[in-house]
Amino acid sequence: MSTQKAVCKITVLKRTINNDLIEQYLENPSTHPGPCEYFQDGQEFVVDSIWGAPDGFCPWAWADIRKEILMVAGGGRYPGMKESGVIITGCSDWFRPVLFKVQKLG
Repeated sequence: MSTQKAVCKITVLKRTINNDLIEQYLENPSTHPGPCEYFQDGQEFVVDSIWGAPDGFCPWAWADIRKEILMVAGGGRYPGMKESGVIITGCSDWFRPVLFKVQKLG
């Protein structure tokens, strides 16, 4: 059993799809699979370490949002956010991005 304290929680706010961009820029838009299959809206992940993604977390999305996790875990605050210790961020798959809420625990 790990004695390491949880650092933050990641909540999947929503999975989106930009069909207009898919149609305009992809060679075979009809074969595009739809919204991201790694996540479900409302899904939550607890981050125990800033060094590795939680089980089942998309490696691409982890690479995209890790800097925000580091900021929140370190006590940083994103300007303009209503709540301290919270940031909204996203995956950089701009055809089918996923938006996340990252919040500091403890």
